[in-house]
Amino acid sequence: MRGAIVALARNGVIGVAGQLPWHYPADLQRFKQITLSSTIIMGRITWDSLGHRALPQRRNIVISQQRRSDVECFDNIEAALAAIEGDTWFIGGAQLYAAALDYCDIVDTTQVPDTVGTEDAVFFPELDPMLWKTGPVSDLPGDPRLKLCRYHRVAP
Repeated sequence: MRGAIVALARNGVIGVAGQLPWHYPADLQRFKQITLSSTIIMGRITWDSLGHRALPQRRNIVISQQRRSDVECFDNIEAALAAIEGDTWFIGGAQLYAAALDYCDIVDTTQVPDTVGTEDAVFFPELDPMLWKTGPVSDLPGDPRLKLCRYHRVAP
């Protein structure tokens, strides 16, 4: 299984100036639960936002043209996927999501109740309804302000 996991504001913002513009512990816990024991793939800016610290109990991969000594790197998504077995999650940022959606079976979203200003913001790409089927929307247990929805690929 390959998927993208993302939290996004009502207006589609996923980050501002390289950081999450909100803090919802219940969503962070859910992210951890879903991605544990999986491979996570991220772009360089997302890696930078983590303080160059690998998330534990996950294989951390960064897609970057710059070689790094502090994390496993690949030049492109195809090269990374060729080296991976098992469940894989793309965790951001915006450029990586845009390139990775073609490789995903599912997109797991958490909608946060915030509307975030768009200056220095990055957005999650729009999902083509011809390619993606919307699953049911539910409240996140532990924080009903957050809405969960999983999209499934319906066309290659």
